Amino acid sequence: MMNATHADRLPERVLITGGTGFIGTALARQLLAAGVRVSVLSRNANRATRHFEHQVTALESMAQIDAANPPEVIVNLAGKNLGEQRWSTRVKQQLIDSRVFTTQQVVDYIAHAEIKPDLLISGSAVGYYGARGDEALNEEAAPGNEFQSELCQRWEQTALQAEQYGVRVCISRTGVVMGQGGGALSGLQPMFRKGLGAVAGNGRQWLSWVHMQDLINMFLHFMGDDALSGPFNNTSPHPVTNRQFAKTIGKVLHRPVWLRMPGWAMHLLYGELAHLYVTGQKVIPNRHQQSGFDYQYPHIESALREAMQSTA
Repeated sequence: MMNATHADRLPERVLITGGTGFIGTALARQLLAAGVRVSVLSRNANRATRHFEHQVTALESMAQIDAANPPEVIVNLAGKNLGEQRWSTRVKQQLIDSRVFTTQQVVDYIAHAEIKPDLLISGSAVGYYGARGDEALNEEAAPGNEFQSELCQRWEQTALQAEQYGVRVCISRTGVVMGQGGGALSGLQPMFRKGLGAVAGNGRQWLSWVHMQDLINMFLHFMGDDALSGPFNNTSPHPVTNRQFAKTIGKVLHRPVWLRMPGWAMHLLYGELAHLYVTGQKVIPNRHQQSGFDYQYPHIESALREAMQSTA
């Protein structure tokens, strides 16, 4: 459940791009439960309408937004899953287009809208920093120089164009999301339940993560505090090593974790993407801690117990 302190500060109308995805669905359902009027931008409006049981207004283009009742907040979450396929040249272009092109459409709408939104929350990822080993990375850390870093930089720079039109912009550099019904755990749980869970690489690489409810509350925090803008590391204040993560999944599911997938095998399986998995990054959410954000699931064990409670 969202924090009670957020309930009185919600906008009346919110538009979500990528609203039928893992994060967008969870956010939309909580906003709907709180009485917010939600619109979602989707390539298939009929499918999106059915997905939300006719509770949302589904749009296939920004041009379909009701000019008399425009969104007060836009949450831009559109983007092809980075881990869905090996990164061929074609897939890399799809990853760029699905993020940057959609974000540019949002900015173009804002530029021409007579009534502009108060806030744009735009997605990014901890991949912004690249694979950095044990280096502690707050929001002031420099970006990396790898593909995912360059992708996030372009994504963020496009979203920040909205500031020139008087719109407050918050950038969500999101870690690995722990939640029910999708995300990283949807692929890991079956393997761990069969006793086939494994530590990746040497297991010492850092994993920066966030529980779904905390992520949603971070978005609501942005909506409720006009002083917040710019990039935020949307992660737990307690990143864990891959070994800690794997062992904790095993503990929650009451399964042993004795296998290890060596780095060379991960490179065979994932290609270029494996470099991030076996090197990791230790991301620290300084700005959330400074703003007094209240985490519900700051530690990995409690987060995993909630996220996997339906199968544990």
